Amino acid sequence: MGKYEEAKKAYAAYGVDTESALERLKNIPVSVHCWQGDDVLGFDGSDSLEGGIQTTGNYPGKAVGFDQLKQDIKEAFSLMPGKKRLNLHASYAVLGTDKGKVDRDAYTYEYFKPWVDFAKENNFDGIDFNPTFFSHPKMKNGLTISSGDEEIRSFWVRHGKACMKIAAEIGKAMGSPCLVNLWAPDGSKDIPADRLTPRLRMKKSLDEILEGYDKEWVIPAVESKVFGIGVESYTVGSNEFYQNYAATRGICCLLDTGHYHPTEVVSDKIPALLAFYDKVALHVSRPVRWDSDHVVILEDELKEIAKEIVRNGAENKVKIALDYFDASINRIGAWVTGQRSMQKALLYAMLLPNDTMKELQESGSFGKLMYMNELFKMMPVGDVWNEYLTRQGLSETWYGEVERYEKEVLSKRK
Repeated sequence: MGKYEEAKKAYAAYGVDTESALERLKNIPVSVHCWQGDDVLGFDGSDSLEGGIQTTGNYPGKAVGFDQLKQDIKEAFSLMPGKKRLNLHASYAVLGTDKGKVDRDAYTYEYFKPWVDFAKENNFDGIDFNPTFFSHPKMKNGLTISSGDEEIRSFWVRHGKACMKIAAEIGKAMGSPCLVNLWAPDGSKDIPADRLTPRLRMKKSLDEILEGYDKEWVIPAVESKVFGIGVESYTVGSNEFYQNYAATRGICCLLDTGHYHPTEVVSDKIPALLAFYDKVALHVSRPVRWDSDHVVILEDELKEIAKEIVRNGAENKVKIALDYFDASINRIGAWVTGQRSMQKALLYAMLLPNDTMKELQESGSFGKLMYMNELFKMMPVGDVWNEYLTRQGLSETWYGEVERYEKEVLSKRK
């Protein structure tokens, strides 16, 4: 009897069907962010990050331009199991000869059609999209859609509206609705004199951006944040602001695992929102003491996030996306590590006797519940994972391919 057959038998003793888990896992899409490949710089002229975010490190081989980034994404995706979507920021517009001539408020679908063609050629499950409200000269005093300067505010509203139209075309072309995440880094470094007025302007701007959007092909979401670098004292788009905005507008909240106080956990927020929302969007990152966007690894909180998705049957309600960027290590390896970690966490959650454990909670048998939680940490999940990889033509010995690609491709970049 092989290792997988032994594992299958061990799980079956507790009523867990490993075959069902494998089938379920391969059908859960994970949206993989393009910006790990070039340290979030994009193609439209920015050579540094602004808006309270930063990358650290200068590992050789960073992608420059569409062709290199496309090449790296294809390589990384080839090492990832399961369904994959591509997550784009507007700053990754393929402008060609229009670079420097067309600003973000005039972007159209044509600048993103090359990405759609690429996604179709490689059978991606879909594309998600993000307006880029940062790293641009028209950020004024740290504000975009909440700016008191009407010229600035209206520029960013036009950008947001353009992105909603682009997303609709992307969704139609891919045959899959496009999730559009609205995150603006607006805020202030020090204590403000007025916290309300910028929020009223942001509410107005968001209403204008969402006006008339295509509800068939676009899923709008709003993303809050507690603070960023240079935005320590006040964030306009706070958690309370965006949860109320989403609830009153019938759109999604997006939960980023790094955007809360260190003692808060997104795993607890997911079921809280599922009690009220049809859909919840998720950016999976790994905050180390702040929103540091470390590469996702298989740690306890990731497992808890996966449990909430799986045991509530919410894989069609929770839209999973990755959001991290590490410039200190091989970027292909970073991409693959994070995506595989998310899949491992989902598999771990699927291999728990969730109904039995719920019954133990309901009956007040917390001692036995603790016993079961600890017991399943040592079950042969690794053998089931290896079977999953084998069925997809992959294995755990993937880093040799990363090293080959670095030697033959990345190391030759200037």
